[in-house]
Amino acid sequence: MKKLWGGRFRKTAEEWVDEFGASIPFDQQLVEEDIEGSIAHVTMLGKCGILPNDDVEIIKAGLLALLEKAKQDQLEFSVAYEDIHLNIEKMLIDEIGHVGGKLHTGRSRNDQVATDMHLYLRKRVTEMMDLMKELQKVLVEKAEQHIETLIPGYTHLQRAQPVSFAHHLLAYFWMLERDYERFAESLKRINKSPLGAGALAGTTFPIDREYAAELLGFDGIYENSIDAVSDRDFIIEFLSNSSMLMMHLSRFCEELILWSSQEFRFVEMDDAFATGSSIMPQKKNPDMAELIRGKVGRVYGNLFGLLTVMKGTPLAYNKDMQEDKEGMFDTVKTVMGSLKIFAGMIETMKVNVAAMEAATKQDFSNATELADYLAAKGVPFREAHEIVGKLVLTCIEKGIFLADLPLEVYQKASPLFEPDIYEALNPYTAVDRRNSAGGTGFAEVRKAVANAKKRLSEKKRYE
Repeated sequence: MKKLWGGRFRKTAEEWVDEFGASIPFDQQLVEEDIEGSIAHVTMLGKCGILPNDDVEIIKAGLLALLEKAKQDQLEFSVAYEDIHLNIEKMLIDEIGHVGGKLHTGRSRNDQVATDMHLYLRKRVTEMMDLMKELQKVLVEKAEQHIETLIPGYTHLQRAQPVSFAHHLLAYFWMLERDYERFAESLKRINKSPLGAGALAGTTFPIDREYAAELLGFDGIYENSIDAVSDRDFIIEFLSNSSMLMMHLSRFCEELILWSSQEFRFVEMDDAFATGSSIMPQKKNPDMAELIRGKVGRVYGNLFGLLTVMKGTPLAYNKDMQEDKEGMFDTVKTVMGSLKIFAGMIETMKVNVAAMEAATKQDFSNATELADYLAAKGVPFREAHEIVGKLVLTCIEKGIFLADLPLEVYQKASPLFEPDIYEALNPYTAVDRRNSAGGTGFAEVRKAVANAKKRLSEKKRYE
């Protein structure tokens, strides 16, 4: 089959070579963006007098017909035409005749594919930001229900201090807030137009790149034609931001998996987000959380894959850069699916309040309260720390907890201990008193919930 670029070639490649080099099996996902970019391009060609208006209208009508077929999933793509660009051009020529061959005036597949990916990522990133916002909303709703629910807080995966469960959940809200801000910031670089840069050197036709960019809703154009076609930073940045987002989700998944185990029994995942065992009838496995935790690896892989592709490519475009798309498509699908699943998991998750609170009473996570108690009475904190450490050791040797020690033992350790020490040891009191800014005290957590709601209400809609 004759190639659209085959004028200087004496023979064509064998079918298996075409299949190896073709990108149409995956870049057909850019079909709508490719047509949208072409409509803007030909409109610009008409405005600049490069093509007659009659030709422009015929081409636009043909492209709109193809766009409608694309939306109805009625287009058939061929490996023989390599990529989405040549497939659409061939379909256009079949649709309207030889005038369709004028569409490619003043552009190259190099600037065309870059434009497609900018358009594609702009849509997907804004959709992902909406999903992040939805997950944040679910987290705030769950947090508001559990402001005064206590849970052990951990460092080094060892019991540290009791905290409000809402406070713990809101930690992930703020991680997602930073993720949201990173994606929003990346739109500045995604929303630049490479269209009209040509293969690498621009074009001799009197095109209006700014007008074409305006038609496509871009904020501006790439200032350098070589950079325009060779830049994949915007995809790498997307993959990097996605990797960080997935890392945050994975950390949360790890906690959900631990919390839902028999050893913790803090939460129970809804049946819709769990599976059973083919051999053990009693099992309820947190498979969706495990899958999200596992899918982080493929997102990381997509990031490092593209970084590796780009590290040795000279300017400007190289065929290596065809490898930029599959990882991008896969990451979009993975992240969007993970965010949807996660919102559902949190919304339907049952919280075992009694088990959480019981856990805060069966450890030494209230030891800091004793040290603070003494420090508030003038004992240097380092001395208070040592006194309490010895009391903890006494408890460990006796197989009891701090609340079980009689008052005389406390007063022997320090005469500053008084009967109110048992109130200070109460986990509820310990949490309630921690009202420093950003702390786990209930009053402070209520402020944090209100602040999170305000943040959500202020988020502008990105289009």
